[in-house]
Amino acid sequence: MGRALMIQGTSSGAGKSLLALALCRILTNLGYDVVPFKSQNMSLNSAPSIEGGEISRAQYLQALACKKKPSVRFNPILLKPEGNMRSQVVFMGKPIGSVSAREYMLSTKEELFKRAMRVLDELMHSHDVVVIEGAGSPVEINLKDYDIANMRVARHANAKVILVADIDRGGSFASIVGTMELLSEEERELVMGFVFNKFRGDKSLLEPGFGYLEQRYRKRVLGVIPYVDHKLPEEDSLAEFPKVKGDLHIQIIKLPHISNFTDFEPLHWANGVDYVTKADEIEGDLIIIPGSKNTVEDLLWMRENGIEDAIIQAHCEGSFVVGICGGFQMLGKEIIDNVESKRGKVRGVGLLPAKTIFTMEKRTNHLKSEILWEQAKKMEVEGYEIRMGRSTSERPFSIIKEINGAKVFEPEGAIGERSFGTYLHGIFHNFAFTERLLNMLRLEKGLESLSLKEWSLEEEIERFSRVVEENLDLNYILSELGV
Repeated sequence: MGRALMIQGTSSGAGKSLLALALCRILTNLGYDVVPFKSQNMSLNSAPSIEGGEISRAQYLQALACKKKPSVRFNPILLKPEGNMRSQVVFMGKPIGSVSAREYMLSTKEELFKRAMRVLDELMHSHDVVVIEGAGSPVEINLKDYDIANMRVARHANAKVILVADIDRGGSFASIVGTMELLSEEERELVMGFVFNKFRGDKSLLEPGFGYLEQRYRKRVLGVIPYVDHKLPEEDSLAEFPKVKGDLHIQIIKLPHISNFTDFEPLHWANGVDYVTKADEIEGDLIIIPGSKNTVEDLLWMRENGIEDAIIQAHCEGSFVVGICGGFQMLGKEIIDNVESKRGKVRGVGLLPAKTIFTMEKRTNHLKSEILWEQAKKMEVEGYEIRMGRSTSERPFSIIKEINGAKVFEPEGAIGERSFGTYLHGIFHNFAFTERLLNMLRLEKGLESLSLKEWSLEEEIERFSRVVEENLDLNYILSELGV
């Protein structure tokens, strides 16, 4: 029987996902057979699993940190917000329905939790360590009785819990004390110790506070993790969107149901990105419509707010327009949707020669593709798809050559006049392709070419994990785990 190590936070955004990722890699490097787990995750950042189902991006990355193939078992319940207090429920990688928050709380949740715990039991029986990530705060008074992602999981697995606080936000000591005071005595016993995350400054200045925590709760401060600049994707769907205007003005439409915004991180690093929500803001050299959890509703939102007309006008004046997944569907001529929005036939923006029909079956796959767009013709790229739409185009953007390692020959996407659309999430993480696109636009603007510094996700995981390892009391953690 394996052991469970659980990372809980005093709040959302405390750094649970990345601390869990680092511990997955640290323990794996020590020779343990490790897997990640999160019973329930609410996120619009998802990724395909080895089984072909959909899981949270956080558990996808944690699986890679464990040097395992991402599995639906690592995130049995995924909630994808749809708006109007409703979410699509994905269980073991497959959508099983759409429910209101109240319906989910009072009916669906309990049965799914029981099934998720059976999955956790199986993981603990077949691996040395399961690194479990909690969700939000474990002591929200209005939610605690319904919580299936924090202490209820810890009690089930008899997990050793590390409580992490984001000291960069301030109030970290108060948040730890408040959390501990609201836990039951049984729950406090499960807490191994505390971690202060994202610290900038002299650690010795914190020691009086450490003494207070250790004296009051008889729990150790297990580490102070410094603030680390990294390129690991941020998991939280509530992350803030910075407005940055670089040499090129790259604008991304911040849709109400924006999904998979990690697609654009290389653009942030290379140039800076400006997220926009108003028609009078639109003027970029490159305008991108991102993926959406509700494509048609977001298209109609753009239409009603004048954003669609502003994009068309900017395109006529020379802006280059790109659509990713749902954004690609919006830029086509027509969408027929009797599945997601149930609005039937809807006119698209019309910048791409494509038509889309929504089907009940969701495609979640790893892809390798060959570009047909003239500026990057024959370039090979990798990415993934998560979609319910099926599109046809007179001018495909690329030819899919592999789906989950199997050879295929399948056109996807579309090419228009100074525009293209693609189903390939992660296409901008292909640095040679991104460099080609940006340098084409830079040349048009009279700017010098840039050379993107390539890096690998594996290197970033290893680098970040080393920093965490250097600043944790790892020997104590291992002794408490009993491994």
